[in-house]
Amino acid sequence: MTTRRPFFEQQVAALERHGVDCHVVTVPKPPSGARSLRDYVRFYGRVLRESLDGPYDLVHANYGLTAPAAIAQPTRPIVLSLWGSDVWGKYGYVSDWCSREFDAVIVMSEQMADTLDTQSVVIPHGIDLNLFEPHPQTEARAELGWNDQQYHVLFPYSPSREVKDYPRAVRVVEKAQERLGKPVTLQTVSGEPHERIPVYMSAADAMLLTSHWEGSPNAVKEALACNLPVVSTDVGDVRSYLTERSGSHVGRSDDELVTALCDVLERDGRPNSRETMVEFGLDQMAENIVSVYERVLEPKREVTAS
Repeated sequence: MTTRRPFFEQQVAALERHGVDCHVVTVPKPPSGARSLRDYVRFYGRVLRESLDGPYDLVHANYGLTAPAAIAQPTRPIVLSLWGSDVWGKYGYVSDWCSREFDAVIVMSEQMADTLDTQSVVIPHGIDLNLFEPHPQTEARAELGWNDQQYHVLFPYSPSREVKDYPRAVRVVEKAQERLGKPVTLQTVSGEPHERIPVYMSAADAMLLTSHWEGSPNAVKEALACNLPVVSTDVGDVRSYLTERSGSHVGRSDDELVTALCDVLERDGRPNSRETMVEFGLDQMAENIVSVYERVLEPKREVTAS
């Protein structure tokens, strides 16, 4: 895979709890921070050597740009997981072309499945329900030093990530403040340990997602598990989570997002959206992925038995 992320680390841990022995190989990141074609070529060679020499049953490529490396090794069944930006981003054509060569393809949402020119199975990333649970808002705000006389809107990404469209989030919050006549602070969070994020989600009044595209954003599911209302653009599978029951909203235009955000901020109390997230736990995700492994390995086992 390219870069190890918290949700991927959780996936590996969950799979190992379900009896899967995982060995993770990442594409080395040079000091400059930008991977070159040479970095990927070297990575392909490493995957080829390790898959040929190691006692592995299959190769699971995570993220589209690692797909060619999995295809390059000829000895193991191959599974591909696509995350979202590798389908709709700059190199989406790589994912689309490579996905046709895999024994199984996993995507995060039905929208992603409809985009690909091959059959796939939808298995969203799971969330750690033991970690992401509500905390008293007063205590969380005191811990973070947030002003209790303001509304606080969480933007859980780096402002530099273009796909997240931070400038639009700023516009929406500024317009919401004008309508409400009360200070509204946009709280950006990036680089914090994953274990700290539930504190921010408990302290905030709402979470704002203004992405251009997404697969199945974990931040949305994690927020709902903390009973934090979410206002989001209509991306990935967020519409399926942001129902009236969750107290959250989807908007397409800036005006729709502003209206939804004002509605959420002026509402008394938080909805119990956590109960809608139970089916997205890590163990359920792991069981679904293991079932994919078993399916692609079954032909091999039949040949071996014969």
